[in-house]
Amino acid sequence: MKNLSASTKGLIFSLLAMGFAFAIYFLFLAKKNYYLVDNPTPETFYFKINNGSEKILSAGQYLKVDLNKGKNKIAVFDQNKKLIYDSAFTVNKVRGLLNITNKDYYVNNQYYGYGLNKDSLIATKPGIEIDQKQYLGDVRKINKLYTEDFYYNLDEEYDRIVKNIAKVESRSKIFRKQDFINYYNNYYQFK
Repeated sequence: MKNLSASTKGLIFSLLAMGFAFAIYFLFLAKKNYYLVDNPTPETFYFKINNGSEKILSAGQYLKVDLNKGKNKIAVFDQNKKLIYDSAFTVNKVRGLLNITNKDYYVNNQYYGYGLNKDSLIATKPGIEIDQKQYLGDVRKINKLYTEDFYYNLDEEYDRIVKNIAKVESRSKIFRKQDFINYYNNYYQFK
């Protein structure tokens, strides 16, 4: 190291610093991409994806699964292993949710940005009615078999740290029905 020129030492140092930065990002900050199968009901279900091995999904459980880009097949069975349905769906993105119980899920857009007045922003959105109660904001109901129109999955939280405050941005998260109601009541404190 003593025989190296100052510019060579600087290059080596900068490459090491860059390698360290990438390691930190990929180990701690990078968002993992995966697919979930969810069961928000009190029943137990069995399912097979693409004629693979049978998997069990207990009450209130979700499970990470491997899906192929493109067309996939699923067969869903009740707790007595009686076929409920078999269906096909198409995967286009790197994360998604399989709703094998046909229950309602809610995708909410959370807004970030400098000087953002979240109360006035959500008041301009149409909102949604759930169980005869109106919820303001940029939220939509989904109850189809497969959806991938969100950024944060059921088991993930919104970012606690705003990474870019120069402009207003939004991130979407999918919720089970009761989880959305709890989130809404905790996050939006209307007086």
